[in-house]
Amino acid sequence: MAEAIDLTQADPYAVPLDQIDVSRAELMQNDAHWAYFERLRAEDPVHYCQDSMFGPYWSITKFNDIMEIERNHQDFSSDPGIVLADRPEDFQTVNFISMDPPKHDVQRKTVQGVVAPQNLAKLEATIRSRAAGILDSLPVGETFNWVDLVSIELTTQMLATIFDFPFDERRKLTFWSDMATSGELAGGPTPEPERRAALMECLEYFTRLRDERVQEDLKPDLLSMLAHGEDTRDMPPMEFLGNLILLIVGGNDTTRNSISGGVLMLNRNPREYEKLRNNLELIPNMVSEIIRYQTPLAYMRRTATRDIEFHGKQIKKGDKLAMWYVSGNRDDEVIDRPDEFIIDRPNARHHLSFGFGVHRCMGNRLAEMQLRVLWEEIMQRFRFVEVVGEVERVQSSFVRGYATMPVKVHPW
Repeated sequence: MAEAIDLTQADPYAVPLDQIDVSRAELMQNDAHWAYFERLRAEDPVHYCQDSMFGPYWSITKFNDIMEIERNHQDFSSDPGIVLADRPEDFQTVNFISMDPPKHDVQRKTVQGVVAPQNLAKLEATIRSRAAGILDSLPVGETFNWVDLVSIELTTQMLATIFDFPFDERRKLTFWSDMATSGELAGGPTPEPERRAALMECLEYFTRLRDERVQEDLKPDLLSMLAHGEDTRDMPPMEFLGNLILLIVGGNDTTRNSISGGVLMLNRNPREYEKLRNNLELIPNMVSEIIRYQTPLAYMRRTATRDIEFHGKQIKKGDKLAMWYVSGNRDDEVIDRPDEFIIDRPNARHHLSFGFGVHRCMGNRLAEMQLRVLWEEIMQRFRFVEVVGEVERVQSSFVRGYATMPVKVHPW
């Protein structure tokens, strides 16, 4: 294995192509992956890695190639799983993102009502009051961890709301989300037995809640919809767990890390911050640019269903592919000046962070709304959210996230 090369220290343009493994978690943890993806896009956009901790896999790194695979679920199946790691056979979870039509469509439709436009309209006032409460409680003049006090707190409160989860125990949702995405088999620090135990706790807790919802009338929360849905009420336990984790991670990691990422981007681009101060109407467009620039979930996986030639490469039936959204979002053939953070960028919503096609993120409008409302409330209170220390990123090649971000807030 190519363990001898420390990819975080090596010259990305000097490493032999066949020794580049962009799934190494330390690359993203050290923000050292960009040049590797730039090189792959230029020299080998359909790249084969023979030897990784996940086994062999193909990297798809260009925007239009990713779109092509997203459209073709017949040849590139979503089954099985959203992470490259091969889970132990006795602990396989299934969810609707790891299904192909028609079963995918049926299960997704059951829960899609929670993010229907009329529901989102009702949620906006709740998001605003909670964002205001969180921001008003921040310790002005003191250094604190933005990730914990703002990013995690706001997203966890919203998750508890859309699940109708016991509010005082909402941090369990954060814990389970972290456990789901930080296992050793996904390049994270959490030992597999510990991860497994946490997810079984999640399953037991939600099974108890679901059994209660079955006895009640249908309500507009995710768990009630799953409990009453004709196609979801009798899901086997591991399928139920898989869908829970999908909804928890989708509702948590994406928004949480975009909230933190936005603060960091504005600090690193003070001219853009000044643009924002001078024109708050830029907030909705800025939100899309934050989500593109952050790309909170770095990739999604597909599996080839047959031998197929793809852009000159011979992909075999059963081969794993990673569609690297984090790379496609920096493809200069599709996005002008993609490495620059530009809050008034034209067509800012043209990005891959939510996926594309049948698997496009169900909660994309909710995520955008949370970020928009939060920034509206931030800008009412604070002239500057200042990053005042080293940012610590999470250890993962899947979640592009932050563990700590020390900040100080400066009122107007």
